[in-house]
Amino acid sequence: MSNPLLNIPLLPPFNQLQPQQVEPAIAQLIENCKQQLLRGLETPGWETTLVPLEEAQDQLNRAFSPISHLNSVLSGEWRAPYEAALAQVTAYWTEQGQNRELYQVYQQLAASPAFQNWSQPHKKSVELGLRDFELSGVGLQGEAREQFAANSKRLAELSSRFANNVLDTTNAWSWHTSEESELNGLPQTAVAAARSAAQNKDKEGWLITLDGPSYLSVMTHADNRELRKRVHTAFVSRASEVGPNAGEYDNSEVMEAILALRAEQAQLLGMSNYAELSLASKMAPDTPRVLEFLNDLAQRAKPAAEREMAELRVFAEAEYNLNELQPWDIAWVAEKLKQQRYAISQEELRPYFPYAKVVEGLFTVVEKLFAISVQEDRSVATWHKDVQFFWLYREGERIAGFYLDAFAREKKRGGAWMDTVATRRDSANGLQLPIAYLVCNFSPAAGAMPSLLTHYEVTTLFHEFGHGLHHMLTQMDVAAVSGINGVAWDAVEMPSQFLENWCWQPQAIEMISSHFKTGESLPPQLLNKMLEAKNFQSAMFTVRQLEFALFDFRLHASEETMNAEKIQQLLTEVRSEVAVVPVAEENRFQHGFSHIFAGGYAAGYYSYKWAEVLSADAFSLFEEKGIFDRATGEHFLHSVLEQGGSRDALDLFVEFRGREPDIDALLRHSGIEQLELNISPV
Repeated sequence: MSNPLLNIPLLPPFNQLQPQQVEPAIAQLIENCKQQLLRGLETPGWETTLVPLEEAQDQLNRAFSPISHLNSVLSGEWRAPYEAALAQVTAYWTEQGQNRELYQVYQQLAASPAFQNWSQPHKKSVELGLRDFELSGVGLQGEAREQFAANSKRLAELSSRFANNVLDTTNAWSWHTSEESELNGLPQTAVAAARSAAQNKDKEGWLITLDGPSYLSVMTHADNRELRKRVHTAFVSRASEVGPNAGEYDNSEVMEAILALRAEQAQLLGMSNYAELSLASKMAPDTPRVLEFLNDLAQRAKPAAEREMAELRVFAEAEYNLNELQPWDIAWVAEKLKQQRYAISQEELRPYFPYAKVVEGLFTVVEKLFAISVQEDRSVATWHKDVQFFWLYREGERIAGFYLDAFAREKKRGGAWMDTVATRRDSANGLQLPIAYLVCNFSPAAGAMPSLLTHYEVTTLFHEFGHGLHHMLTQMDVAAVSGINGVAWDAVEMPSQFLENWCWQPQAIEMISSHFKTGESLPPQLLNKMLEAKNFQSAMFTVRQLEFALFDFRLHASEETMNAEKIQQLLTEVRSEVAVVPVAEENRFQHGFSHIFAGGYAAGYYSYKWAEVLSADAFSLFEEKGIFDRATGEHFLHSVLEQGGSRDALDLFVEFRGREPDIDALLRHSGIEQLELNISPV
């Protein structure tokens, strides 16, 4: 039987893919790339070398994409073949990144007299290629060159192990009860989900897990304080040497090894630390600028966060006789205070946001903004019965597509993300359309109850769709700068955070809300309460994000060897400077910080706040012109979304906004506009 991975179509045939197909296919596709490069180097040039090489590498990328994806959303039998393929692919890309002959082709192209007359996307792809060669160690010699390659391979393995440990320890823990009274306070949707989880394990009663919806529901609503403590302890100690699964999936040595190898990679390239290496491909100019940005924002936000925390303590003591708030009390008490102050909760909003209506409304919003329409195609093969597939159309022409995997389930990685299936590019068979994966972890339907989203989950869906639009609406035809390719990592969150703004606009909320029983849109009184509560504890949320960002950046800017103890010490130090909430003794947040140890955010978590300045300021133009002003939507589409990585992110922002970024909009949206800040990210 032929191997479908060897000639992957635009939409992967998920109903035909088998784990045993992976290794031979990836080996063959890598060999094809190597042979194509040898042929291309015989007559160096754009059309003779780079175009056919891009074609071969696109086949490799589009075969590896479903392998990586299935490991994330199904795990199990896909883990071993994925890790084997990852090792092969990492070795290939490292080898290519150090290929001096190919590097010379790029140099010759950039130095040619005709280069200045090339189109901007073609020029930028060559410039980015030269940068990436240098960051891949193309200039290294002998032992240093071999060490850099070996480190790259080892880092890929360790990142995968880190993610596996987090997933395995999440799946390893659950708590079962036969007494529904133990779940007092939990909303009906959460109780139904717990019963469904128990039934899936052939158990009577109710089962609480560490999956996002289950964990958050307990921490926010469970009146059973001992249950909150039990669940919180299990969650914050995941993949560490403490907690209910102490030492079983411990990421301590994995973190140490990752940090040591990253530091060595930076040193091999002549840099002082990994933060410098990370910033070499980002918008931020240098490490002092990032630290100044984060520290200044923390300095201004912390007093407001301390006031919010003090209010919480006073309320907890007065209303619930809690003299000392514990970490597992914070979300629960905060929800009670929010209900008292604004008479509203996420659970009260949930019936108005059935999943199907939110998705339909999301599509209506983007149609009004960018003149695109979205249509489901149920004939497309997927990896799970709940997964949907959609096509995007503009002026009747099909321009892109995406898979939407919305619901939490066992063996699926937690969180939410967008990833690429196929990149828009000029191919040997004509224009290749961009295809994306959009993944969330919402509560699925339970019995007769449809999937109902919290408003927080609604913003998550909009966020990920913003990433998807950045990938799918590109007009670039060169893979290196198409969609999110080539976009500075600290600007890549801008379109996603930008789209979240519509979740708070009354005109848009009318489109995305409909009570699952009555069909009624969110009533004005609830809408007003929701908007009033928008910035409830926003300063506490800000300093929490800054805690993560400062810890990440200082960790990677450190020039000393970081063992598990020192990592903990640094996090404790950062918390003492910016955090305002108590922390459990068993808290090992770093052991589950997948963004920086298993994702692309190492020395880059600051990107969320950096890009938030851009996204808030970009949205402020819609506030001026009208949130559905078609001309402004088209302007954003053409200036930002269509351009991909063909131009610097700051230049694209200035083209859209007519000036450099201003932080005022972010402060206003966060409810702290009165603070005088001078921390624009440029």
